[in-house]
Amino acid sequence: MLRPATEADKELVRVWRNHPEVQAVSLQQEEITPEMHERWWAAVQQDPSRQVLVYERRGEPAGVVNFFDITAEGSSPRSAMWGYYLDNDGLGGALLPAWMQIQREGVRYAFEELGLEVLEGEVLDHNEAVRSMNRRSGFTEVESYEREIGGRPTLVHRIRRTRDQQKA
Repeated sequence: MLRPATEADKELVRVWRNHPEVQAVSLQQEEITPEMHERWWAAVQQDPSRQVLVYERRGEPAGVVNFFDITAEGSSPRSAMWGYYLDNDGLGGALLPAWMQIQREGVRYAFEELGLEVLEGEVLDHNEAVRSMNRRSGFTEVESYEREIGGRPTLVHRIRRTRDQQKA
């Protein structure tokens, strides 16, 4: 289940994001300080082009789905970028089923709740597990580019899925 993130979730969101395994596959790999997180959290609350959702597994908070650059209703095509991560420590041996479920629920939310026509994201080249899961879930790598991440040139792939692919 996905639900809007609340003030009570704020620190969990930061702690999960700072997990070393999450950092290693993120475009921003430095630790998120409480001050940085507070600024980001405050900005998200005021920005209609962003939504932060908490993924619950068996009734417990277990991950985060971020939608950003959400185009305004009436835009054509209506689109957004997204990213997600899990509570790697708290899920233990249930990570793989949780990854599949958070992705399914995030895609469903994008197309059914937000009314998007296009959903895009970015994934690091070395994150082969997520790249493979993206392909199985109907995402296409539409562009690749190099950017500096963690002080090193890193290949990043932009992924895309459309509403039409949702119905397939």
